[in-house]
Amino acid sequence: MSNDFALRIQAIIDTAIDGIITIDVHGVIETVNQAAIQMFGYAESDIVGKKINVLMPEPYKSSHDGYMSRYLSTKIPRIIGIGREVLGERADGSVFPFRLAVSEVILNDRIIFTGIIHDLTDVKAAEERILRLNEELESKVSKRTYELENVVNKLLDTNTKLEEEINERKSIEAKLMIREEELKLSLEKEKELGELKSRFVSMASHEFRTPLATILSSAALISRYEEHNHQPKRVKHVERIKSAVNNLTGILNDFLSISKLEEGKIDVKYDKVNLESLIELIKQEVEGIMKPGQAITVNFINTLRPVISDERIIKNILFNLVSNSIKYSYESGLIECNIKFLEEELEIEIKDKGIGIPLEDQKHMFERFFRAGNVTNIQGTGLGLNIVKRYVDILGGSIRFTSIFGEGSSFFVKLPYRSKQL
Repeated sequence: MSNDFALRIQAIIDTAIDGIITIDVHGVIETVNQAAIQMFGYAESDIVGKKINVLMPEPYKSSHDGYMSRYLSTKIPRIIGIGREVLGERADGSVFPFRLAVSEVILNDRIIFTGIIHDLTDVKAAEERILRLNEELESKVSKRTYELENVVNKLLDTNTKLEEEINERKSIEAKLMIREEELKLSLEKEKELGELKSRFVSMASHEFRTPLATILSSAALISRYEEHNHQPKRVKHVERIKSAVNNLTGILNDFLSISKLEEGKIDVKYDKVNLESLIELIKQEVEGIMKPGQAITVNFINTLRPVISDERIIKNILFNLVSNSIKYSYESGLIECNIKFLEEELEIEIKDKGIGIPLEDQKHMFERFFRAGNVTNIQGTGLGLNIVKRYVDILGGSIRFTSIFGEGSSFFVKLPYRSKQL
């Protein structure tokens, strides 16, 4: 399982459109993805193991070791965690601009630095073209205006042409302003994606380390229990492996869901939804993560009505909410699933008597990567409720919650019934 997951992560990094490079505390390149190799024009074997300043022009090439030493001694960042535009030097000696976002990652007892590189060559070229076009337009307008001032009394018939040229200039300026705004939005989007990728690398290194270590240690111990009377110990470690695998699967599902949502790849397929069967399926799927003594009850309130929606999306919403209730509830805790058929919409309540949410954290619960202050010792990505909120929005519904710290939480999802020609 760990090899398969490592291959998946490597595939994601290798197919990223931005360059990704990792270095150690001495500035030595450890890994480089395909995008970075193509961007700088080196073969992987030519740069792995060499100092990162091989990819920099002067004077940055000579100064980089000093930057690294100063940061490691002072921990005052100039670029780490901030991001900025810098220059890079390709294998052929040409220099190009790029956006660099650097994050510091702690792996076990060592520190590595991960750089996300976005080539700005095309953006800078577009900016230069816009500046040149503006200069040409200003020059043209100045020339025409001067000519018109000298012949305006004799060439009254040129007024129409002048008006057309002025309108054309205004049209071009308006288009340029729109294009400039589009470029700004594009740059902001690239910055956001770069930060997201950086946080992904940091989150993955942190969240995957514990379950992988659990799997490795349990697998090693199982091989030592060869006697028949060791069966209880073998079962214990098998359960630990299952739990760790479930944690890894949940984390991976969160990242895959957020990726699809970011790329707009969620297709909604409306059809009849059998809620009773769907709830039973979810109960079966969460059995492996339930704590000893925990139970799930399902209550259908009011007369059942036909529900037209996307069953796959509803399943993802409910699975996330039920999994959270299990994760943040105590052993022998009861989780209630109350389904109410209201006049205009369907309301689903997932209720537990778990640890609850601190009042000061409640306003942030649907933000990406946010985790409440009382769950730092419980594994999680901080993506689950953000994903749920976005799925609910896609279906045209709403979500809210109530929670008392130390006493439990209730999440309420409302979805329209809709209609469909079947």
